Amino acid sequence: MTAAQAIARAAARAGVCLPVRVRAWDGSEAGPEGTPVVVLRSPRALRRVLWRPGELGLARAYVSGDLDVEGDLAEGLRRGRQAIRGGRAAGPANRAGLALTAVLAARRLGAFGPPPAPPACESRHRGRPHSRARDKAVIAGHYDIPVSFYQLILDPSMAYSCAYWTRDDPGYGLADAQRDKLGMICRKLGLGEGSRLLDLGCGWGSLAVYAAGRCRARVTAVTLAAAQGRYARERLARLGLGGLAEVRVQDYRDPAGGSYDAIASVEMGEHVGAAGYPAFCAGLRDRLRPGGRVLVQQMSRGACAPGGGAFIESYVAADMHMRPVGETVSLLEKAGLEVLSVESLRPHYVRTIRAWLENLERGFTEAEAILGPERARSWRLYLAGGALAFEEGRMGVDQILAARRS
Repeated sequence: MTAAQAIARAAARAGVCLPVRVRAWDGSEAGPEGTPVVVLRSPRALRRVLWRPGELGLARAYVSGDLDVEGDLAEGLRRGRQAIRGGRAAGPANRAGLALTAVLAARRLGAFGPPPAPPACESRHRGRPHSRARDKAVIAGHYDIPVSFYQLILDPSMAYSCAYWTRDDPGYGLADAQRDKLGMICRKLGLGEGSRLLDLGCGWGSLAVYAAGRCRARVTAVTLAAAQGRYARERLARLGLGGLAEVRVQDYRDPAGGSYDAIASVEMGEHVGAAGYPAFCAGLRDRLRPGGRVLVQQMSRGACAPGGGAFIESYVAADMHMRPVGETVSLLEKAGLEVLSVESLRPHYVRTIRAWLENLERGFTEAEAILGPERARSWRLYLAGGALAFEEGRMGVDQILAARRS
């Protein structure tokens, strides 16, 4: 029996029909034609999954290169999820039976052996989650990489957050959608000349540049990532906006002044953690003047996987915490803020991440030169899986506008 036949038979015994074509290390193939092809380069790919069943084992196999996908990676992930869900619903096997099936198949295929070492780019953070030292290390791990990589995948505004797509015509693209998102934020916050804006989690300065350049607002931009801080400062100075905007590299818990007319927190609150979020909301209120507004753009997720899952926590951003949008609204209200509006941007994130993924695919050779092959593959998997998560509604993103009454 060929390796591919053995894999197909093991999947069938687990109640799952192969959803994609599989090509094994011995050259054999099985599964439906006309679908993405999962390439197993050695038995080590199966060994990784055997030692860590589920998404982390599969991610390690892909990131290491032991497993590859020819064709549309996102479509392969979609088909795999559908098959597993269908198999669990229809198959009578329990977990013990599935484990035995996997062990027997691995033995026949020569996949037994010690657990392979995780890819070198897998996160290994120490210390108490959301301590200042660990937060700094986690943020540095994701953001303090060569800015040339982010320039490769993002639009020229360097906005690394969900865009707002207002048109479907072919001439309208990612840069237009990010510009429209930044304009919408400034309008919701009521920014005008002389308005004091606190940009909490400013990234590479996209909102600070827009608010200072277009609205003539006075901006205090805060980031914990040193590379982002340097880039944003240089960018503002190059554009002649240094007199209107300052960039501080500091923890969000550090003093940043008070009595702001507006505060923006764009996809930064996910890094705060559950225990610290009430204090984070109280800090937003305390820094606002009476009548001032705050806009929180934040990802949401059900209680079953608030951290985003094993892959995101191991390769993208450890210690993330996302909650249902209603819980975030409740926490803001408990802090004394009046919620004025909530707008879902989930469909916009599908288009945004797909645009980032297209940019990555066009420049993948360059991305490998910047990051190394393993980390570049982890980004490809992250973007493909992220687009699918928002498409299927497993993750959401919302803009919440609130105000301080007194």
